[in-house]
Amino acid sequence: MELEKQISPRECDDADLLATIGYKPELKRNFSMLQVFGIAFSIMGLLPSIATTLSFSLPAGPYGMVWGWFVASGCIFTVALAMAELGSSLPTSGGLYWWTYHFAPEKAKKPLSFLVGYTNTLGLTGGIMSIDYGFAQIFTSMIIVCTDGKWNPSPYVVYGIFAACVVSHACVGSLGTKHMAKLQTGCIYANITIIVVMIIALPIGGRHHLNSGAYMFGQIENMTEGWPSAWVFFLAWLAPIWTIGAFDSCVHMSEEASNASRAVPFGIIASVGMCWILGFVVIIVIVAVLPHDVQPILGTVYQQPFAQLVYDTLGKNWTIGMMTVLFILQWTMGLSNVIAASRQSWAFSRDGALPFSNFFKVINEKFSNPIRCVWGNALLALCIGCLCMIDAAAAAALFSLAAGANSLAWLIPIALKLFYGRESFVPGPFYLGKFLSTAIGAFATFYLVFVIVLIEFPQTSSHPTKETMNYTCIILFTVWGGCMLYYFLFAHRWYEGPKTTLEPVVMEGQVVNCIEEDDKKKVDGSY
Repeated sequence: MELEKQISPRECDDADLLATIGYKPELKRNFSMLQVFGIAFSIMGLLPSIATTLSFSLPAGPYGMVWGWFVASGCIFTVALAMAELGSSLPTSGGLYWWTYHFAPEKAKKPLSFLVGYTNTLGLTGGIMSIDYGFAQIFTSMIIVCTDGKWNPSPYVVYGIFAACVVSHACVGSLGTKHMAKLQTGCIYANITIIVVMIIALPIGGRHHLNSGAYMFGQIENMTEGWPSAWVFFLAWLAPIWTIGAFDSCVHMSEEASNASRAVPFGIIASVGMCWILGFVVIIVIVAVLPHDVQPILGTVYQQPFAQLVYDTLGKNWTIGMMTVLFILQWTMGLSNVIAASRQSWAFSRDGALPFSNFFKVINEKFSNPIRCVWGNALLALCIGCLCMIDAAAAAALFSLAAGANSLAWLIPIALKLFYGRESFVPGPFYLGKFLSTAIGAFATFYLVFVIVLIEFPQTSSHPTKETMNYTCIILFTVWGGCMLYYFLFAHRWYEGPKTTLEPVVMEGQVVNCIEEDDKKKVDGSY
């Protein structure tokens, strides 16, 4: 669809801007700017995420933990800035694959947007799986603490808790968006409160054995087998990479956000920025009370190094209380991720890309919610999660699915805008300027390529065994290869890229600014 002139988002309200993209409003805009930020900040769930990923940064020692967090988070912030520009200019629920189609060369538009759409959908679903599996691990660790290590859950018990968590998210996620929006506000305060409590409590509990500043900021460790210390520093980046993710959830809430062209970039930048700063403080506090010998923490019977650290520092009762709050916050993380994933799936179904799209694209008008997509994503997460019952290596690889798949989904539109779309890009209210936009986009592109390579390396040994091997490469290339195989064998026959849902508007006998829905013609992205 090609309009006669470019229209800046500054000149449009939400409905008009969505119309220039090619869609009619189908969801109520119940999310304020603060609540759009809240859904990303809730998914990141800073302290629960740090607790569940602590084992990945501990082998690098204090230096790797502290500065690894700071540097990696700064790199992630450049991706957030690049994505915020796109979200401000073209705010739509299917943002990533829509932007890909918009900026890609003509011959690559359909296959690349298809790849990004499927990768993003599976990545967000993988996020549901990894977050809810993390919930099950925190929940079981609390029970182990209560029983003084006498209870050891089997993988099937852990999966049962995980499955119950996923089903509960589908049930609650089917409620109206007004309730979901209000919940995000509560999640913001709850996450910040527990961070403040931990920042105060841990140093008080460990006041008699606090580490020196030289140890906290300069002690380099290497607890891996065969990897050089410089590479172990990069492996410590995995903790912030898995924590500060899913900020594209703000993009997927675009069509439910008031003043979307401003709310979306604010949500992306504020959520990543807060996790960068607060996470840096949290890591410093953890390192301040960290024992010099961390092997007992890594091999804890509580199955969570953070639980052992809190137990050693504050005692049993504090550990139970802290882990209880963490698994509750972990539950809200999963719920927010289900909501964001369902919006991506709904948008992709609206454009006819997913199997059974006509079924999944239906909106429940009473709740203003794509309830079928909510349950579809939950059931897919349950199926993927079954692989976690194989062994720890399979579970670790599946955790990387979200980070790897979403990194590719972020990389492609940012790179296409950098290399092909600088002339056609129309800035929204948030714009970095021509030079900074290009420089940050280039760095973000390089960083995301590096991340995709990094997460595929074995974390504990340069000579991995069957048990310590990182199978992420198999998971990711199966997903990406499967998507492309599906497209070139079958989907290329019917996938035409984003479609318009606008009804024809007739002025003086002419149809303007829309395409009849029955024509099923593609929107070519220009305007």
